[in-house]
Amino acid sequence: MGIAIQNPRRNAYKKLMLRVRDVISGSDNTFTLKLQSYQKPINLTTVTRNSTTWSELLLLEAQVLAREILDRLVATGKHEVIALVRKEPSAFPELPGVTWTQSDYTDKSQLVELFRGVETVLSFIGVHLDPGNETQKRIIDACVEAGVKRFAPSEWATGEKLVDAIDAMSWYSGKIEVQEHLRNLNAKEKVLEYTLFQPGGFMDYLCHPHKTAKYITTSVVNVDFVKKRALIIEGTLDDEITYTSIEDIANIVTRAVDLKSEWPVVGGISGDRVPIRRLLEIGQEIRGEPFAIEWLKMQDIEAGELKTDNYPRLPFPSVPKDQVDAFSKMVVIGTLTGFHRGAWTVSGEWNKIFSDYKFTKVEELLKRAWEGKA
Repeated sequence: MGIAIQNPRRNAYKKLMLRVRDVISGSDNTFTLKLQSYQKPINLTTVTRNSTTWSELLLLEAQVLAREILDRLVATGKHEVIALVRKEPSAFPELPGVTWTQSDYTDKSQLVELFRGVETVLSFIGVHLDPGNETQKRIIDACVEAGVKRFAPSEWATGEKLVDAIDAMSWYSGKIEVQEHLRNLNAKEKVLEYTLFQPGGFMDYLCHPHKTAKYITTSVVNVDFVKKRALIIEGTLDDEITYTSIEDIANIVTRAVDLKSEWPVVGGISGDRVPIRRLLEIGQEIRGEPFAIEWLKMQDIEAGELKTDNYPRLPFPSVPKDQVDAFSKMVVIGTLTGFHRGAWTVSGEWNKIFSDYKFTKVEELLKRAWEGKA
């Protein structure tokens, strides 16, 4: 199964996997990317690129962030990819160096066989779509049994203080449970190296409806740059939020894949840390007038009440139409609560590791998105 590229002089290799869930589209598509990696240059008739590194990667159910990461990995010219999919391979696009192959991931023994010899697994499974976190736990346990070295659970949003707001952001509770599962695995001795890729919020959402990444589907949360208005809890203008662009997340993960040193357990990716007050100032500078602020009372939000009709409706396909209003209120209340409790700020471990990398700032991305637009 897949492409096995052997170095006749040296059998040392490393492999990489990613696990991905398409949360935004709610689709049942899954795919796995498989690449093989070597430490010395090799000559292959099936590969024309002159590369000194080859990796194995598996990637499941990706249409959004994972596709951005896939594109970056393909662009490096280091990877030959075998993509394992639940649907017919013909349903997926042709990509340079990528071969699509059908597979099923519900059987742990199959996962173990698939993971043997793999060095790294990155998970993007939608935790709110994984009852009891059974799928992700199965993947983790299969990693351990197969001897996988590295794993990254499905984080990809918020930061280390998520636990302080989990009562209001219950759709992310699976992240906390998976973190605990990983800690317990390594309680006596380290059996699986792992990192929590935590980028705060997607900066690209601030640019809605303008597209700043190839695959991401955005929506307004609490600051609407089109209608020039915002929902703000009283007394929270100085609360800080970390925003990281999709491009920067993909670039940092691509770098992390090739990192030879040990990954940090907490893996904050900090694009820009901005107080709500400054975000509104940037909005005024770009849109030419102050934003209208609808002030919300903290006691109402803490009681789970959103006393306004001006909240964004979040039309995720996985949410039934008759539940969109209730779902949207829950997300807005939880997100605003998370802002105030620091759940969307991150610590920046990957910034320190890749200190040469220049991150996109909020003002920079917003100006780029709105340039020449009314």
